[in-house]
Amino acid sequence: MLKNKEIQHPVQSNIDANVQFLREQLGVGKSFDVIHLDLEYAGRKMAMFLIDGFVKDDLIHLLQKFLAKLSPEHLEPDPLDKLLKTYIPYVEVDKNNDLDVLVDTVLAGPTVLLIDGIDYAIIIDARTYPVRGPEEPDTERVVRGSRDGYVETIVFNTALTRRRVRDRSLRMEYMQVGRRSKTDVCVCYLEDIADPDLVKEIKESLSKIDTDGLPMAEKTIEEFIGGRHLNPYPIVRFTERPDTAASHLFEGHVIVIIDGSPSVMIAPTTFWHHLQHAEEYRQKPIVGAYLRLIRFLAVWASMFLLPLWYLFSVHPEYLPIQLDFIGPKEPGEVPLLIQLILAEVGIDILRMAAVHTPSSLATALGLVAALMIGQVAVEVGLFTNETVLYIAIAAIGTFATPSYELSLANRLVRIVFLLMAGWFGLIGFCIAITLWLIMLVRMKSFQTPYFWPFIPFSFRDFKDVFIRTPIPLKKRRPTILHPQDPDR
Repeated sequence: MLKNKEIQHPVQSNIDANVQFLREQLGVGKSFDVIHLDLEYAGRKMAMFLIDGFVKDDLIHLLQKFLAKLSPEHLEPDPLDKLLKTYIPYVEVDKNNDLDVLVDTVLAGPTVLLIDGIDYAIIIDARTYPVRGPEEPDTERVVRGSRDGYVETIVFNTALTRRRVRDRSLRMEYMQVGRRSKTDVCVCYLEDIADPDLVKEIKESLSKIDTDGLPMAEKTIEEFIGGRHLNPYPIVRFTERPDTAASHLFEGHVIVIIDGSPSVMIAPTTFWHHLQHAEEYRQKPIVGAYLRLIRFLAVWASMFLLPLWYLFSVHPEYLPIQLDFIGPKEPGEVPLLIQLILAEVGIDILRMAAVHTPSSLATALGLVAALMIGQVAVEVGLFTNETVLYIAIAAIGTFATPSYELSLANRLVRIVFLLMAGWFGLIGFCIAITLWLIMLVRMKSFQTPYFWPFIPFSFRDFKDVFIRTPIPLKKRRPTILHPQDPDR
């Protein structure tokens, strides 16, 4: 509780002054959903401020029934103490004597009760938010496994996390970010596992965010704490699966939960974290290892296949005799590089169209794209058959990338590789790959090297990245996280 000398607008014993301040600050009468109730119970004037739609009406009605039964002698000798401990039967009840805090509290959802003659206000957290059910995330589906996913309400998300991590050292630290939005943010970690310096750095990064609000929730926070706005690669991982978040907590990561978003942030992360998927751990280890290998091949194909095929097509001397069939026999009316760029842009246009198309029309959109646009484009000579084939392979590899953010970054990098190969040939392609590797090696996610365990090299962790290790054999946590308890 703040001291009175630090409070600009303390709660007065005169209820009328308090009511006038709250009415002005909350815009009572200007906003239809801000409710002010003038009440009188136990011979005292009282006032209640709440937001319609954020409170449980039946609970407020029940509280009023309890208060209506009070007589003046029930509140003696300490009215505030009697109300808090005896006559307001609710779990989450608090007090505060700062009117500015009370304004922000009402806007966040709790109900504020003012009592004449008492220089404190009672906060009753009887709020409720519109919320959908915890459904399985569309982007992280599994064949076997749980079907629940995070939702847009922070309290539901913390409960889904705690359901899987019943550890007494699990900490959920509450913060508010945004001068105007006052968005609720929760920093979640295991206190006896996570590196204290990492936790401190993440909390300091969040506290330094100075903006009006977080209209895009977790993505706005990522841009503030990530920096490097020209770098497309994500330094945090997003997930909508509570089991994925829980597994990272046990490793020593920190989870950031933002109210209003069904995605939670996992920090720190490396490049390889974005290539892992829950499906690998829902199957037998040998099957999971196979799935991971196939996924890696798909990701590398999505990045390097197109520029390599272009180089082999325009420079057939690079190919051995056994592979001389690679490359179009008839180049077509449009230069090959232009064909590839047009196809890349076309795929992105189709993806955006699919996002904005109602699900009932998505099949029709696919047929239009495949049959009418693709086939006709080949027949008129805009594209060659091989161009369509390799673009399709690259697109499939992109969609096979578990992390949506990483797939978008790899798509941009693929276009750069393609342009460098088209303009400067093999030398340009090699230079582009070298610069790409240098960029990844120089990146850090909260002091964690982005390309670890490849650079800096760690054999044990490198093996765990490329081979899905059986869970009974994973007896140590990742060393790069500096866990306080390295053994599982």
